[in-house]
Order: sequence, then structure tokens, then C-alpha cells
Amino acid sequence: MRNAHSLERRVGIEHYVSDAEGTGGRLRDAPEDFRVREVEAMDAVDVDEDPGDYPSLLLRVTLREWDTNDFARRLSDALGISRERVSWAGTKDKYAVTTQLFSVRDASPDEIPAINNADIEVLGRIGRDLGFGDLAGNDFDVRVRDADASANAATVTAQLQAFLTDEDAVDGAATEGETAAVAVPNYFGHQRFGSRRPVTHEVGLHVVRGEWCEAVLSYVGNPASAEPDGTQAARRFVDEQAASDDPDWHAALETMPNRLRYERSMLHRLAEDGDESAEDWRHALEAVPRNLQRLFVNAAQSYVFNRILSERLDRGLPLTRPIEGDVVCFADRDVPDRLYRADPDRTQVATGRRVEVMSRHCERGRAFVTAPLVGTETELAEGEAGEIERAVLNELDLEPADFDLPGEFDSTGTRRAVLLRTDVETTVDSDADTYELTFSLPSGSYATALLREYLKTTPQDL
Repeated sequence: MRNAHSLERRVGIEHYVSDAEGTGGRLRDAPEDFRVREVEAMDAVDVDEDPGDYPSLLLRVTLREWDTNDFARRLSDALGISRERVSWAGTKDKYAVTTQLFSVRDASPDEIPAINNADIEVLGRIGRDLGFGDLAGNDFDVRVRDADASANAATVTAQLQAFLTDEDAVDGAATEGETAAVAVPNYFGHQRFGSRRPVTHEVGLHVVRGEWCEAVLSYVGNPASAEPDGTQAARRFVDEQAASDDPDWHAALETMPNRLRYERSMLHRLAEDGDESAEDWRHALEAVPRNLQRLFVNAAQSYVFNRILSERLDRGLPLTRPIEGDVVCFADRDVPDRLYRADPDRTQVATGRRVEVMSRHCERGRAFVTAPLVGTETELAEGEAGEIERAVLNELDLEPADFDLPGEFDSTGTRRAVLLRTDVETTVDSDADTYELTFSLPSGSYATALLREYLKTTPQDL
């Protein structure tokens, strides 16, 4: 294994599992270099069905350089409706061409507007808003340009094949144009926490500890060196006001750039409410959309997961098969085989003879070793795996009961596979410094978990 990039370690990612030098190169030189298409898990009825029974329109939208939240806001604004009536199953990269599903509650097909760089198709009606479970996975076609050593891609592939099979080497590794079965740690990617300014998990950790003031200031203040100078200055001013005996939140609001909508929304509430109580600070944090409120806690859970996964690798424990006390979940039988998706509702503790039986299931892609996304209903593993989970939580001063929180911040938790497996095809263009990777991933997993092993560059370049 190699040590991860220093910026990745800030979000709990400690290792590469391939020792090979990276290819280097650039992603998203053009939006078409990063194509993502959702593997859909939602069927619609005819658009003429009774809106009383099927209140939401289901849309398939192909976006070019659109952030998912921004497009949802643009769509709701064009319709003259609340943003809360627009939902989607998965958030996508902005600098890409993405095809994904959206739902719009209480709208008719003839109201759907034309929007620049968005191809909108009305598929029909559904009986509820879209949610996370309505996305089975994603198909990716990624082009890497200006690679320093594109030939290294084959070596990385061979090493990721070996990681999947838990061997030192792979005989007959896939060559260019062939498909290889590979695996990587199922890390939450750097962008989960904020690509330029990874703070969402810090906000979430404060929320889970009941530190509402610190949560707001981590998001609104707390400047990052990667941000524009004006943004850094505005955040420093917020920190100065927070440290004063008589903070002027109106002045802080005037200082904050208009494009930072969520920060301004929080400051607006502070200016109206003052900051006399924890309730005032929580009210300020709740100024952002509900999905972002959930994201704060989800990011904290993701950080804990990354830490647990890195510690497992540190100790030399396998990801491809269970050890005594591991919680194993079976594969989801309702998605295409190429997605290798775990079903966290079907779990079993590996003990005694079950360890060997579950190892065989894991080898065939029918089961997965898991780690917790901690919440109120989380039951930690036993044995050494459980020791790791408890040690990380103790270090962060957390326990499952802490996730019993108000409103959108509450979480019951779940479990997540520690291994991400896929079949990857590598194609080297005639121009030797460019290559393409084609692969599919289950919902909730990050393409960067695989791409980082190939490029071995800074997380901002992923």
C-alpha cells in the first residue's frame, strides 16, 4: 500500500491499495470527458394517469455542466414552485455530462420549461417524490487526458485485480481493451466533504455533539486557503464577529459574497434572531435546504466510516472476506449483476463456521464485509473489527445514541460495504497520453475511489 495524498487524510482516507506509480493526467478537460448515466430503479405510469394517485412527474434529464442542486433550483424557479417539490435520486458532478432522474410534485407536463444545457424528457408519473433508494447505480465513461504515464494504467489494473483476489500477483492480467474484475476500498470520495473546502463532516460532527454554534461557524466562517481572497476575508470577518462581545451579524451578512447563498441564509437568521441560545444557532443552521442538513450528518458518518476502513487496512485486515465478528451483508438481488451492490437490510454476523461460508459468498460477489454508518440503531461488530469501530468512535467522542437529533439531522444509521468491486475496461487512444476507463458502480459509491488509484493526483484534480 501507499500513503494517500495529505488532503485525503483530512477526510479519513489514508491509503492507496495499488503500489504502482499513477498515470497522472487531467479529468473533465471537457464535460464530455466525464459521462455518467444512472442505472434507474424507478418505473413510471402513463403521464395521463390521475395526478391524485400519482402526484409527481418523473423526468429523465441529461445535464451539461450543471450542479444537481443548482439545476433543481433553476427548475423550481422556472416553474414558480418551492424547491422542496423537486427531488432526485443521486447527486452528480457539475463538470460532466450526466443523465439522471428528477421528480416534480404537483406539476403538469406542459409546464416543464426549456433550460439551457439540459435535455428534459417526461417519462410519466409516480406516486411519491424520488429518493435515494430509487437509484440502482451509475455507468461511467471517463477520459483521462495529458497522462504522464498512461502505460501505468495496466499495472494499476493488475494490482487492483490482485487486491480483489487477495493475491500477490495476477497471472494473465487484462490488457488494453479487455475487461478486468477489480476492487478498491469503498471510501467516500473527497467531494463528499467539499472538494475545495472539505468541512461538511466538521459541521456534522459538531451537530452530532450538540455544538450548534460551532457547527454554524465551521460552515460560515473557517476560511480555506483554496478559496478566493474575498471569500476568505468574509469568513475571517465572521470569525471575528463570533469572537466579539457584541457581534454584528448584519455587517457579516453585507460582507459575505452573494454567490454564497447558504452562508448568507444562516447569517440572515443570526441577524434576525441574535445568537443568545443554542436554539438560535440551530435555527440558523436550518436555513439551508433539508437535503443539505441531512448531508452534514451524513458527512460525519462518512468520515467515521473512512477512518474505520483506513484503520482496518492499517492492521492488515482483509476487505475481501470476513474475520471473526464481522457484520456481513448479502448482495442486492434487485439490481443488475454488474453493480455488485450490497443490501444492508440482509446482514449476518460471521462467527465460527460462518466465517468460511461467508468468505466463499464474498469471493463470488454474493456478500460483502461491512462497516457502520453510525446512527441510533447501529449495532457494532464483534472481535477485532468491533474493536476498531469502538476505538474510532471513542477518539471522536461519539456513540450511536448521539445521532438521536431533531428534524433532518436525525439518523438511524446503516451499514456499508468496505469493498467496492467492478469490471473495468481500459482503452488507450492513439494519442498515447490519453486513455479511457469504462465501469459501473452501485449507488452511494464514488468513481473517485477507483480513479484515484489510477491517477494518484491531488483530490482537487479528481
